[in-house]
Amino acid sequence: MFKQRKHKRFNYQPRFSKENQTGSEFNETSDKDFISRWKETRDGKRTVKGVLPVRTLILALVLLLILMYVLEKKYM
Repeated sequence: MFKQRKHKRFNYQPRFSKENQTGSEFNETSDKDFISRWKETRDGKRTVKGVLPVRTLILALVLLLILMYVLEKKYM
């Protein structure tokens, strides 16, 4: 009755598949080389820490609360 849609077809070819290699054989040395380079790059990353550590924030909050309490008692 109604036209049914056909399934879509994609010509996707994986980037690093063994079938996709043309002209050269896939050998383990290049695989190990890739893995070692990737590990070096990953380990070399520096992690970005937060602006202030949690301890500093808690200390600042406690000092602020003490200051508010002292000022309230002084002026009331």
